[in-house]
Amino acid sequence: MAMLTVKDLNVYYGVIHAIKDVSFEVEQGEVIALLGANGAGKTTILHTITGLLTPKSGSIEFEGTDLVKTPAHKIVSLGMAHVPEGRRVFSQLSVYENLKLGAYTRKDKNEIEESLRTVYKRFPRLEERKNQIAGTLSGGEQQMLAMGRALMSHPKIILLDEPSMGLSPLLVSEIFDIIRVISESGTTVLLVEQNAKKSLEIADRAYVLETGSIALSGKASDMMNDPKVKSAYLGE
Repeated sequence: MAMLTVKDLNVYYGVIHAIKDVSFEVEQGEVIALLGANGAGKTTILHTITGLLTPKSGSIEFEGTDLVKTPAHKIVSLGMAHVPEGRRVFSQLSVYENLKLGAYTRKDKNEIEESLRTVYKRFPRLEERKNQIAGTLSGGEQQMLAMGRALMSHPKIILLDEPSMGLSPLLVSEIFDIIRVISESGTTVLLVEQNAKKSLEIADRAYVLETGSIALSGKASDMMNDPKVKSAYLGE
């Protein structure tokens, strides 16, 4: 049984049919990439999975739990973390305070401190700047903080929405290296990205969205060589 199963999902914004009969699965330990142009529906799918939007029809199951009927605030405690597009750090709080808020669903103080040490090890710059106000960090550092904050909930699966947006090529490579390490440490990853090349390099499988529908799906390694994907998304 897949860790996450999305089946026949339909989502509307008013009269606009944004997501049309979308189905896909994420197995435990996989990195799955959702690719597509701006407005294809990638972010809408993540928001629906995490309870921020309610689908018109279809089902979403996470380890056997029906997420459509689960309040958004309870989804985190099931083991799902969402790093939204645009980072959304608490800009008036310190780096340390942002990270501690990521662990709000957890009770064991020793385990929280262990997670904090792990995050600092993975993101040394966050430890260097732990007392700095989050709003004064660079874009790349804020992205690291958003990812670190999500990891503080000790998730089974992490949903990443455009983590490379607005970053320099050097920082983009660094962020993707970190995503690979997160995956190798045992966390399942559902990645929404416009940077198809980088995504396919680290993903196991990928789905391509076009105007709210899945147009292509398959192994990431096969997609790297697919003429349609190459011309539309890889600039080849």
